[in-house]
Amino acid sequence: MYTTEKFDPATFAPARFESDGEIQLRGQQIPYHTVSEDNVFYDASGKPIASIFSYSYFRSDVKDVANRPVLFGFNGGPGSSSMYVHAGFLGTTRVFYEETDRATSLPPYKSMDNPDCLLDIADIVLVDPVGTGYGVLLDENSADKFYGIEEDAEALLVFIEKWLHRYGRWTSPKYLIGESYGCTRAATAAGIAATRSHERSYALAFDGIVMIGNTVTTGKYFEREVPVEHAVVAFPSYAAIHWYHNHPTEETLEAFVKRARAFADTTYLTALYRGESLTGDEREDVIRQIQDFTGVSRQYLTDRALRIDDESFRLEVIKEKGASVARFDGRITRPRYVPEAVENVTGVYDDASSDRYGAFFFGVLTGVIFPKLNIHLDRVYVPAACMYDLYTKKDRWNREAPMGTTGEQLRNAMCRMHGLRVFFTNGYYDTATHIGIIYYMLNHAGLPMDRVSLKGYPSGHMIYIGEDNVKTLSDDVRSFVEGAMPSD
Repeated sequence: MYTTEKFDPATFAPARFESDGEIQLRGQQIPYHTVSEDNVFYDASGKPIASIFSYSYFRSDVKDVANRPVLFGFNGGPGSSSMYVHAGFLGTTRVFYEETDRATSLPPYKSMDNPDCLLDIADIVLVDPVGTGYGVLLDENSADKFYGIEEDAEALLVFIEKWLHRYGRWTSPKYLIGESYGCTRAATAAGIAATRSHERSYALAFDGIVMIGNTVTTGKYFEREVPVEHAVVAFPSYAAIHWYHNHPTEETLEAFVKRARAFADTTYLTALYRGESLTGDEREDVIRQIQDFTGVSRQYLTDRALRIDDESFRLEVIKEKGASVARFDGRITRPRYVPEAVENVTGVYDDASSDRYGAFFFGVLTGVIFPKLNIHLDRVYVPAACMYDLYTKKDRWNREAPMGTTGEQLRNAMCRMHGLRVFFTNGYYDTATHIGIIYYMLNHAGLPMDRVSLKGYPSGHMIYIGEDNVKTLSDDVRSFVEGAMPSD
């Protein structure tokens, strides 16, 4: 990868920037201090091999921080920087994203003081993992120490451990806020912290975890090796997107999705199991109901033995309008320039939602937020590093997790850290991490459900797209940190 800064481990100098600011939150003028810095990892010889870059927001008028919560926030990927949660949700300045289905990804980009920021009740730390954002891998031979499910999670723990030492915050309540693969990272890190890694243990306990766009699973990783029909798990999301674009009913989104889920869990699941043994009338009745809930055509269903898949659904649901919907946010559309495109090859890289807000978030983060944080760094900021290349099939990420699946790790954490609470949040219009995956996982992971809550939002993968959504999500996370268990 090209770079504009020479990374010589022998002469590498960690960067550190500080700033001060004020923001009005809930009728209070809140002064704050920020520290943006490299957090360097060293090998046994003392040579720097990698750095996690962090952005810490401290409320500066609090004299006693012993019981003041700290929120550690990060995105996913694997390979994503913290750009989205930083500029969209948790920072003191955020994007002002008006029309969800913007006509273009071009400027102007609006930003604002974040009126929903949680800095009045907690200090906030945004995390760029190694190789993402301003986080760097200094020694390519050390990539396998960071690029993997368990390796990445343990690097996060080491970073948090050193951060708590540096700022004297071991007694503070600690929360993880992970989005997408960040849920995998959070669950695995919490599980390792509660038990041990391959080489050591950690005296580190978390009070709560917020999961945004869930990737916690009972399978090997994400949905791999989960014995369930994907079409059934994904059905609520298909129904939500159909409801949004085609208005099939006067019901609310929540009521329609609830009925769709009940149908998927019973009639649809049984129909897929029975296959060709369905009688003609039974089959036609199932087809009619699937069409009512999802908007796909009869021909589509008969061609696919009643099964719906994500890629073809996104091309099918509004094809009569000459458009397809985005993977990360089904509210966002694109003209079907090439209707026959194989979206399961190009979709991850060529997603309409990323096209609309990727440049927007990058522009606000680097052009507005970083100057406010006094960051002046001649280093390439990597919004997302591709750890898996769909074209070459090259995978830099170790997806083996011998210490247990993410579902098992989360159960380990919750059973050993008595009092640890988890709040799952998911957008109904998300076909990257379906809300149905959470329903299935919660039914099979053996979690202590009295400390688990789940809420669906009328949004996509990044729940905070849209002013109503970012306010609702922030209010819910605020309530969670203050001890409540938000839910639908």
